[in-house]
Amino acid sequence: MLSTTSEQINNLNQLNEELENYFSNTIIPQIFVDAKLILRKFTPPAMKQFNLKADFIGKPLEEIKENFRFPTIIDNIKTVIATGKILEKEIQTTDMRWFQMNVLPYLIRKENITNGVIITFVDINSRIRDLNEQEKMLAEHELLLDTIAHDIKNPLLALSLSVQMMKNLPARSLEELSRLTENLEKSIDNMKGVVDSMLDSRWQKQRYHAREELLDIGSVLEDVRLTIAPQIIESDAEITTDFKISEITFVRRKLRSILYNLLNNAIKYTSNGVKPIIKITTEKIDGYIVISVSDNGIGISEEAIQHIFSKFQRIKTNVEGSGVGLYLVHTIVTTSGGKIKIDSSEGKGTVFQVFLTLHNQDKL
Repeated sequence: MLSTTSEQINNLNQLNEELENYFSNTIIPQIFVDAKLILRKFTPPAMKQFNLKADFIGKPLEEIKENFRFPTIIDNIKTVIATGKILEKEIQTTDMRWFQMNVLPYLIRKENITNGVIITFVDINSRIRDLNEQEKMLAEHELLLDTIAHDIKNPLLALSLSVQMMKNLPARSLEELSRLTENLEKSIDNMKGVVDSMLDSRWQKQRYHAREELLDIGSVLEDVRLTIAPQIIESDAEITTDFKISEITFVRRKLRSILYNLLNNAIKYTSNGVKPIIKITTEKIDGYIVISVSDNGIGISEEAIQHIFSKFQRIKTNVEGSGVGLYLVHTIVTTSGGKIKIDSSEGKGTVFQVFLTLHNQDKL
């Protein structure tokens, strides 16, 4: 009996030594909290990142939770202990740093119980900065090219009208007038050719015919959420999802642009003092993957819906924006063979339904 007890103690000591070595040599912030919410161990990077001290070991997490600067950490731990399921989420601490937080249940397999959690924090600030920069560059690039094309075509139209007026002038110096108008027409045709070439080949291929790939919709949505995280936090927006279809073959940048503009608008166009409640769903309908974004915002009048996809049109002029977002969404969707439906009325929120074709969706 004594031999068995001694063997068990040795095994426990060995396991404890292995755990100590693991935590001492791990190069990322990581902590171990037991089922009673007592801090048991942490790695040196966690000590540095969250200002933990050696004498914190053995203390209830409640007493030191402020060090983690993330208010719901205890609730997250309790959820994992209760369910035994891994929790993964992006968090922003009160010092404005972003982490990928993974909360893993610490299982005692022989007894099949969860005896605490191991939490890993991965710094993703550089990823957030990159996403913000990419979204900004894409928006500026698309707006610039759209504006250039728009601004060039207007004077071309004016020149065309001028030529027509010259042709209708009374006949005087007819030969010279004919030569001038012919030169003008050639110049206009050349300019049109340059614009059409830019739009129909290089720009269209970049913008609408980029490489498609099999995408996880939830992953793309998370990138969008990270990009507009400040707006989500400031508005305290509640965003839920219900994905019956989780994958789609599409261009990543296009899907991000669709989700970015619809989600950003859903937050922006909410009455002051009202918490945005947004739900994003996916389903398969009649050969389409339908992505729906519903909100409890200010809604859109029937008249505004008729013009909402026109460039530079805005629902409200007192809300920051350029009026290009929904125009780009509509252009992306329609040139991909899809369509958009809107169900809205003033004061009662809005539902955008984006229908994307199911071509090449063999893996769904």
